[in-house]
Amino acid sequence: MLLAAAGVLVVMAVRIFREAGRLRFFLKKRALLSQAWRLIFIAILVIVGAFLINGYAEPVTYKVFEPSPTASLTPTITQTATVTQTPTSTQTPTVTATLEFTVTPEMPLIISQEFTSQITPNPNAVFSTLSFARSLTEDYLPIDAADTFENPIETIYASFSYDSMSVGTQWTAMWYRDGELIYYETKPWNGASGGYGYSDCTLPAENWLPGNYEVQMFIGEQWKSSGTFEITGEAPTPTMTPTLTATLTLTPAPSSTVTPTVPGTAIPTATSTATPAPSQTAGPTATSAPTRTMTPTKSPTPTLVPTATRRSTIFR
Repeated sequence: MLLAAAGVLVVMAVRIFREAGRLRFFLKKRALLSQAWRLIFIAILVIVGAFLINGYAEPVTYKVFEPSPTASLTPTITQTATVTQTPTSTQTPTVTATLEFTVTPEMPLIISQEFTSQITPNPNAVFSTLSFARSLTEDYLPIDAADTFENPIETIYASFSYDSMSVGTQWTAMWYRDGELIYYETKPWNGASGGYGYSDCTLPAENWLPGNYEVQMFIGEQWKSSGTFEITGEAPTPTMTPTLTATLTLTPAPSSTVTPTVPGTAIPTATSTATPAPSQTAGPTATSAPTRTMTPTKSPTPTLVPTATRRSTIFR
């Protein structure tokens, strides 16, 4: 508004300059020129005042009159356009090799020769996945089942559920450590047709070596189920207690010998005095036999080699 007022004053001054230029009277002409210059001077002051007010009036006013707080607009974030990557050529997927055959556990011939059952197994008989624990409940359910056990260990139970079993059917449980057979049991089935059962493996503590173990369950010669677990920690070292054994050695005593002495003979003399014959002297006395002495000797105790024994398994 001040700049507009200054513009109006300049326009009025220009008109007065033109009007003064047409007058021939000196006094009037000088009066009009004086008026025009005043208007120019006022316009300059107005322009200067406009710039001062625009630059300093608002801060000075806010120092005298404190403005009330007003909500300020939150600036919005302007997203910057990102460079779009040029799609590259996609490699053609290669053919993934697929196993044509799955390895199925098989019954070793040396174990199948021990079969005593003459009953054909039911093809619909099933065993569940095996669960491993150190102990079982009265219903043959595992207590604190796990797949990793730490030495020392004496017995591990493999618990499972079963169905459609026939009494007298040959069943087998084989226990492996890192692919090596360490224990097995095979016998005719003496449980019910369905329920819970278990196979247990009891070995000396020093025979539970750390490694990966697997238990395979068979009905007849048909594999039904498997389970794996791991044993960590070093197995305890067996200790041997030496035993002192006393051995009696009898030494025969030497027999006593008596050495007789030859009695002296009388030598006749020419005199009439008879010389008495020397008396017989007794030989050396018998020497008593030395006493018997017992010398205890230590003999090594035979080492007992622990062997795995099969434990009977009870089924519901």
